[in-house]
Formats: sequence, structure tokens, C-alpha cells
Amino acid sequence: MELLSIIIPAYNEESTLSEIVEIVLGVPLELKKEILIVDDCSTDKTLSIAEELAERFKGIRVLKNEKNRGKGFCLRKGIDEASGDIILIQDADLEYDPCEYPKLLGPILKGKADIVYGSRFMTTEAKRVLYFWHSVGNKTLTLFSNMICNLNLSDMETCYKVFKSNVIKKIRLKENRFGFEPEVTYKLSRIKGLRIYEVGISYHGRTYAEGKKINWRDGVRAFYVMLKMIFMRIVSPKNHLKG
Repeated sequence: MELLSIIIPAYNEESTLSEIVEIVLGVPLELKKEILIVDDCSTDKTLSIAEELAERFKGIRVLKNEKNRGKGFCLRKGIDEASGDIILIQDADLEYDPCEYPKLLGPILKGKADIVYGSRFMTTEAKRVLYFWHSVGNKTLTLFSNMICNLNLSDMETCYKVFKSNVIKKIRLKENRFGFEPEVTYKLSRIKGLRIYEVGISYHGRTYAEGKKINWRDGVRAFYVMLKMIFMRIVSPKNHLKG
């Protein structure tokens, strides 16, 4: 039976971490699961909750950063440590619903895809109505990403990304924060013959008062990362691969 590695980066998510992990554990799949919770030097009870969950449930591993490094760093750490045949990214809040794992995994398990993105925009599923300018920013970043990657994604910035392990582990990733999303998308697009799929997902976004962390500075960083990718493509065409 194949193994699914679920990476959960967490920074000050004491109010939702336990609930999201228990939902993940309860999702019925034909795959074994391992959960890697990567604590980003939280200042609340996130780490102790993660360690308690690891004691209560088999298949949970806790990784911790000695200082706050960012979501991208946590994801890179989780990818390096993951043992699974398939790797899935899950946020520690409740914005994304793990019950949609079968939909996300479907194209890979059917042998059609190597990578699957869960789109908040290409969907008829429930979606909480929130910030207009966030939506504009996401769509603008996705458009620019598509232009430099020659892809037609509808939601490059989505959390839900699923990778065949042997694909994502050979990518050289460097971004420590939210620049991870455009970086990984660009570098995956550089692999010839890679099959990328999208599936529509629901989205239950939260407000800043509820703990949302991404802001306009992260959007600026994403644009910078994409410009840097264009430059690196010119000066070092194979910089996206390890080794």
C-alpha cells in the first residue's frame, strides 16, 4: 500500500491544530498516512499540542524550527523528511477541507497526473466570501505565473498542492516564506513531460481577526520571486534541479 505524507506547517495555530489533525486522520483513504507537523517556533501552545497529538496517534511526526523561518522553509523541511510516495500540503487552520483528499489524489492514483493543484476559483463548491483585493491579487499573481511558466492554472497560490514524491524531491527549492508558491510552480513547469492537473475545491477563508497571516508584502515577494526565476532561467537553466 502506498504512503501519503501530509505536511502541516504551523505557526501559532493552537486554536485549530488539534481539530485539523483529527479531521485529517479521519479521512478514509486507500493509502497509509503519515503526518509531519512542522512548528515554526510558535509563541503559543502549538508545539505542545503537536507533541501531544504525536503521543496520542501513530503516524504523526513533529519537526520544529529553532527560530521563525516561514512557511516555505517549513514545507522544504517537511518535503525533505517525508517518507511517502505522495506528498500533500495542508494548512494548520480550517480554511481547506481534508475531506477533499480523495478528489485531490484521484488524478495521481488513476495514473493521469504527477502534480495536482486544488483550485478555489475553478469550482462550484462552497466558498466563503471575503476580501476583494485578495482575490484580485491571487488572480494577478496566477496570471503572471502562467505567462512565465506557460501554464493555464486558475489558482497558483492555493495551499492544496499534491506531488509525486520522486518529482518534488528532485526540485531545488530556496524560498522560506510565501514565495514558495510561485517558486515551486515555476520549477515544476521546467520539467519536461510533467502532468499537472487542477481540481475544484471548497474554501473557508478566515479574516485577519481570525488569524490570517498573508498580506500585501507577500504578494510583492511573489512577484519578485517570479522575476528572479526569469533571470535564473537565463543565467542557469538547470538551477531548478538538485545535484
